Amino acid sequence: MSTDATIEQLKQARATGAVVIDVRESDEYAEGHVVGAQSLPLSQLPTRTQEVPTGQTVYLVCQGGGRSSQAAELLSAAGHDVRSVAGGTTAWIESGGETAAGHG
Repeated sequence: MSTDATIEQLKQARATGAVVIDVRESDEYAEGHVVGAQSLPLSQLPTRTQEVPTGQTVYLVCQGGGRSSQAAELLSAAGHDVRSVAGGTTAWIESGGETAAGHG
């Protein structure tokens, strides 16, 4: 099942150890991403779906929400429980969410 999640829901989920995947391209991810988010670009997702954890809700984030919605559709169809974060990294930053830079 795929639905949207708010920034507040993402903050609550992160506090309990939820997996966050950033589906932007690697250079965008390196510029700044949600702390702890894993990088898995949408362009690579169709061949790397096995890297997405199962048995738990996974939060997907991009810059504004469009690509994470596409990723959510793909992963949901493959049986994953995913949430596309509305507003993406932009909304995360605007809400005061902690970010990190680089590929680590």
